Amino acid sequence: MKPSRSTFLQIRGLRYHVREWGGEAAPKLFFLHGWMDVSASFQFAVDALKEDWHVLAPDWRGFGLTEWARGGYWFPDYVADLDALLDRLCPDGPAKLVGHSMGGNVAGLYAGIRPERVEKLVLAEGFGLPPAEPDRAPRRYAQWLEEIRDPPQLKTYASFEEVEARLRRNNPRLSASRAQFLARHWAEEKAPGRIELRADPLHKMVNPVLYRVEEAMACWRCIAAPTLWLHGDGAWLRGFLKGDEASLDSYRAAYCNLCERRIDDAGHMMHHERPEAFAAAIEDFLRAAAGTSGSR
Repeated sequence: MKPSRSTFLQIRGLRYHVREWGGEAAPKLFFLHGWMDVSASFQFAVDALKEDWHVLAPDWRGFGLTEWARGGYWFPDYVADLDALLDRLCPDGPAKLVGHSMGGNVAGLYAGIRPERVEKLVLAEGFGLPPAEPDRAPRRYAQWLEEIRDPPQLKTYASFEEVEARLRRNNPRLSASRAQFLARHWAEEKAPGRIELRADPLHKMVNPVLYRVEEAMACWRCIAAPTLWLHGDGAWLRGFLKGDEASLDSYRAAYCNLCERRIDDAGHMMHHERPEAFAAAIEDFLRAAAGTSGSR
């Protein structure tokens, strides 16, 4: 495995962890992980990269080795965190961003809000959320109030082997060796026989604010960077959008310079299942001339 190193920065009042691979003189490439994940999740993809890169992957607030936020978690804070991280880590020019799932949603919004700060954008199954009907708001707020009274907790484990087993139940395509590696970054031993996930339980609280897809699409329309939609076999996406292909087509139409690539025999966690294909798709896209779009 390519060795990584840890950097800690003060970002918007939190001690932020950034995992880095490669020499600092190499071109920078930012990997942004998804919800309930950690930066080390990209190890297999980094190992598969053929070119020399200085890869930087933060642990989002409340995940991995980054400090927890005392007041809970609001999506715009991830956008502001990314802005502050790029000011520190990529101050001299636009950045190349690869975002998976939630990380892709953050990167997509940011690329429209600060189009001058993003050179190339890869969204790995991070295409926004399903449209939310306004009549869901009362129930959502009520659930949030109940969770304030009785906050959610995360399961604890007796061993790392139990964590590995959970990872493989969640993703049958995940190999035993990769599950073993991930478990020791995804969780930590707090006491003998007590393994806890490296995540703030408050991430499990429902967001009382419904997803406003029109606002997200307004941001996507402002993206100047060539954008790659990278997806697996489609099962996760179809389930996520509940079969609403029309919404997905409208999301596509919001991007002015979009290409797509499918990773066969891969699901949502394609960077774990097919890291070689995942890395090759990213590097092929990054090598392409700016403004060139691929097939839809």
